[in-house]
Amino acid sequence: MADYTQFLADEAASLALAHQLAAHLQPALTVYLAGDLGAGKTTLTRGLLRALGFDGTVKSPTYTIVESYELDGLKVEHFDLYRFQSPEEWMDAGLDELFDANTIALIEWPQMAEGFVPQADMTIALSVQDEGRLCTITAHHELAQKMLTSCFE
Repeated sequence: MADYTQFLADEAASLALAHQLAAHLQPALTVYLAGDLGAGKTTLTRGLLRALGFDGTVKSPTYTIVESYELDGLKVEHFDLYRFQSPEEWMDAGLDELFDANTIALIEWPQMAEGFVPQADMTIALSVQDEGRLCTITAHHELAQKMLTSCFE
């Protein structure tokens, strides 16, 4: 399976990529968002949510752990596990109960709950490069690969 890599020169480029991706995402999808603090994970999430029709405030769930969005029968759950002290906090917080067939889960810092978070269907990795960001998207199975192929044809 191929990785898709793109340089994002600025926030507008990040939002444009998010808009392009959103058109191909399907429910019951788990996406890991990888990258250091300030790499642009929440910016990308905001772009995805805007493209899916959400027009309210999109904030980082750093302190709340999860921000939930309802969009015409689709749920988007944005998790930030950075502050977890142990992987078991995932179960203690009941976060697995937020998943159903209509959910797209975006999970920042999934390694903080390793063994408890659902496996990723795809990973979006962001890293600071020069004045922009380098974005690499990896599909972890065939359905996710089909989504990415249709997105980048």
